[in-house]
Amino acid sequence: MTVAIVLLILVIIIAYLFEYINGFHDSANAISTVISTKALSPRHAILYAACLDFTGAFFGTHVAQTIGVGLVSGESITQLVILSALLGAVIWNILTWLWGLPSSSSHALIGGLLGAAMSRAMVHLHGQYELIFRFPSCKVEHPAVDVINLHNVLDKILLPMICSPILGFCVGFLVIWILLRIFYRVRPEVLNRVFRKMQLVSSGFLAFSHGSNDAQKTMGIITLSLLTFGVIKETTFQIPTWVICTCALMLSMGTMTGGWKIIRTMSSKVIKMKPIHGFSVEMASASIILTASHFGFPVSTTHIISTAIVGVGSMVKASAVKWGIVKNIVTAWVCTIPVCMCLSALIYKCLSMTALGANGG
Repeated sequence: MTVAIVLLILVIIIAYLFEYINGFHDSANAISTVISTKALSPRHAILYAACLDFTGAFFGTHVAQTIGVGLVSGESITQLVILSALLGAVIWNILTWLWGLPSSSSHALIGGLLGAAMSRAMVHLHGQYELIFRFPSCKVEHPAVDVINLHNVLDKILLPMICSPILGFCVGFLVIWILLRIFYRVRPEVLNRVFRKMQLVSSGFLAFSHGSNDAQKTMGIITLSLLTFGVIKETTFQIPTWVICTCALMLSMGTMTGGWKIIRTMSSKVIKMKPIHGFSVEMASASIILTASHFGFPVSTTHIISTAIVGVGSMVKASAVKWGIVKNIVTAWVCTIPVCMCLSALIYKCLSMTALGANGG
């Protein structure tokens, strides 16, 4: 078995591992509110979310195409770059899971891909394993920054990264404001009973939207790996059916595992919610995520849902939001892309040096 085949197999295995971790890491996003309001038991909520995560994965491939061909130049992509990106994202996801922080798996993968591609441009400059600034006299044909499609990164990553949490807050605030104005005369016990049932629809809608966006990122990475190896020879970036099915399956299996530490943070530590609040968060978040999936924006479901929770809580009472927990979550958001860039860049450098040593220098 050649090294290229081994690398391809390893990339696919790690990609599935990332998707599985993504499932149990981000399962809190889809089910924390429905558990918090006791509309569903934790076990039923997880099974329900897993089924709709699986279904949502078949809702288009626009996000997969953004990940696969929109972020870095094709000549900068190798199996080692993809492997390094995945390893960096997996490490960050595990660390934030252990800390109980709902960070973004999407941005972890994006940061990993950017960092690994830039690292390749740097460490392979004239065959030297040093940074570019150490060689000011060298003629650089492809500086590290040139491998990044800055226009796409700005339009499809950075702007949605900034705008989607703001939208989450605003739409969540608006939805709960409208509902409270409509149902202000209804007795609380009746309101809770009605919206607890309505949450069965809204939580399913949210799980479906989560699958529509998050499952596609791994589809894009695996298809990119197959194209790099030459298994797929199509000129257009088409996701094979078996890749869609297997990624959907791994995401739903991860969701069934459940990331209980993050679920506790999202469901009770940020704000104590009633069914009407949970319904508002779920409908606001799902609408934004599904719209982003349609336009090919790989947004963070964590960002959107967390800020929707804060928006709903702020409408009820600003002091009801536990801002210390929110601060920790925001810190994880801000750190995700740069930390994963550094992690994946370091991993690529170590792997490439190991490969050079194995080949006798």
